[in-house]
Amino acid sequence: MVDVILKKGKEKAVLQRHPWVFSGAVERIKGKPADGYIIRLIDAKGGFMAYGFYNGQSRVAVRLLEWDEQVTVDEAWFRAKVATAVNARKELLADGSTNTCRLIFSEADYLPGLIVDKYADHLAVQVLTSGIDNNMPVIIDELQKLLSPASIFDKSDASSRGHEGLTTENKLLAGTHPPELVEVKENNITYGINIAEGQKSGFYCDQRDNRRILAHYTKGKKMLDCFSYTGGFTLNSLSNGAASVTSVDSSALAIDTLNENIRLNNFDNSKHSAIKADVNSQLRRFKDEGEKFDVIVLDPPKYAPSRSALDRASRAYKDLNRIAMLLLNEGGLLATFSCSGAMDLETFKQVLAWAALDAGKQVQFIYQFCQPEDHPVRSSFPEGEYLKGLLCRVL
Repeated sequence: MVDVILKKGKEKAVLQRHPWVFSGAVERIKGKPADGYIIRLIDAKGGFMAYGFYNGQSRVAVRLLEWDEQVTVDEAWFRAKVATAVNARKELLADGSTNTCRLIFSEADYLPGLIVDKYADHLAVQVLTSGIDNNMPVIIDELQKLLSPASIFDKSDASSRGHEGLTTENKLLAGTHPPELVEVKENNITYGINIAEGQKSGFYCDQRDNRRILAHYTKGKKMLDCFSYTGGFTLNSLSNGAASVTSVDSSALAIDTLNENIRLNNFDNSKHSAIKADVNSQLRRFKDEGEKFDVIVLDPPKYAPSRSALDRASRAYKDLNRIAMLLLNEGGLLATFSCSGAMDLETFKQVLAWAALDAGKQVQFIYQFCQPEDHPVRSSFPEGEYLKGLLCRVL
């Protein structure tokens, strides 16, 4: 087995079970491992530290898998990790109100670079590292043995695959091709999921609990759902008796799917309107028209993909939230989110404080949103805690 030797003084994070070793921490390599090859990580004194995937093209040169030298990282090891992750989600799906969730969440489930989402009888996978890519035949076989899915579809179209020397993929891996819309249930609400053409793996199940929680605040209220995608917050709020909901998204496919979801759930179409538009531009139009709302949801895409983008992202978050605050009635509620791992909660609160100051408003933080149990945060990998949100009363 190839040895990757750490520089002296770079052992601390590995000893604390953090799964990433950056290329700058590597002193030398004994051998010439191919990308995705499993190597031994050795400290500067020659002692064993861990096994991990190697990639010579990535900033993260080694993604650690196993810290016990006596354990062999082989086919059985990967099968066991897949089974453990899948079994940990069984309770979440037990009562039948939800049949969609994240089955495998990358580093949190000790499979760095593997995402598996369940949509009723179908699975969507995203493969983000060369090491996982090398082991996909075993992983697919284990998923089939455990779940007998109707299909397993590869949604590995993230640009980050390029950092690992991988091309994007969008193809069927097993079973029969999923239908154009796969019907799933979440919080007893029906959604049509377009796995092949939808964003990410087809749906954002990380907002499941937050949709349900926010819906309790929307009964009888006039609500604006921004970056609505296929209507998670919209549908939960209509189900809980919102007076009206306006949904805004720039994607025509998302709006079409949202309107189909309204029909699937037999909601009163007169209480809902969908607008295909850039959210920032539409918010400014609402402001010019003197439009006001009781509840506004802001769930934008990732503005800060890295720490280096944080300043620019903070300005974008501030401007977005400032305009939303101006559109709220006195005492209205703003549910605002960031899915950027680089944006920590305290920084996000500070950004909202700046937005309130510029808007001439006062803000009370009354609830803190987070990611659900199928998106666990590993104690040694705090970077896995990416989704944060705040429910704000704007005065």
